[in-house]
Amino acid sequence: MAIKATAAKAPKKDEWIIKDRLYELTRGKKPLVFTVPTTHSARKALLWFDEEVGYQRELRYATNQKSCFVDEQQGQVTMGRIVFRDGMLRVKANDVVLQKLLSLYHPYTTDGIIEEYKPAAIAQNQSDWIEYELAALNLAKSLSIEEGEAILRVEIGEGVNALTSSELKRDVLVFARNQPQLFMSLAQDDNVQLRSFGAKAVEAKILTLSPDQRTFTYGESGRKVMTVPFDEHPYSALAAFFKTDEGMEIYKAIEKRLK
Repeated sequence: MAIKATAAKAPKKDEWIIKDRLYELTRGKKPLVFTVPTTHSARKALLWFDEEVGYQRELRYATNQKSCFVDEQQGQVTMGRIVFRDGMLRVKANDVVLQKLLSLYHPYTTDGIIEEYKPAAIAQNQSDWIEYELAALNLAKSLSIEEGEAILRVEIGEGVNALTSSELKRDVLVFARNQPQLFMSLAQDDNVQLRSFGAKAVEAKILTLSPDQRTFTYGESGRKVMTVPFDEHPYSALAAFFKTDEGMEIYKAIEKRLK
């Protein structure tokens, strides 16, 4: 299967820093030996789209050339090998051609299979993540029991009913710590309370959700309340329905029965 080339802009020559660089395989894979293609072929395309010239340029790693672009190489070519061992490859400062190939142009890089190890960037990402966790935990700590229950109900359904107040507070904090992005998204979603309310109505059998999750009906009479739009989460659709004039009346009626 051919590797798709992705457009990327190379830095100007005077921006390239001469130094040793370390590259690693991503996605948690660290095979003993991993060979990276070094020349273009029908089986594995090594191309890079150059926006300045408006076409794709062929790549090739040659140890005796000053560029990794075939159209800039001259004379006899000595092909080089690119081999990762235990998921890592250290490239010396004097092999700028290989460094630029791996840092900027190679399809394995643009596809996210290979990346340059950058401790400063990793530290920054880790710091950002920790700060995000702290923000999520602070928000979780400030929530009322009802708000926390609404968020957990989205995740674990009616299992939240069996939790004591202390267990609920704990699980909200654990959820915020383990999945801060999802937690923040749910906590800041105006529809979370309405989704939780709809779930409670179904649990109390005031409303019934059909097995195919396409229709809400009244639990006792079986009269249709609403049809869930295609490809939409049923409780998200119900929450949106509760905001309509017709839905608001049904919401008020259900609210009285839940008390």
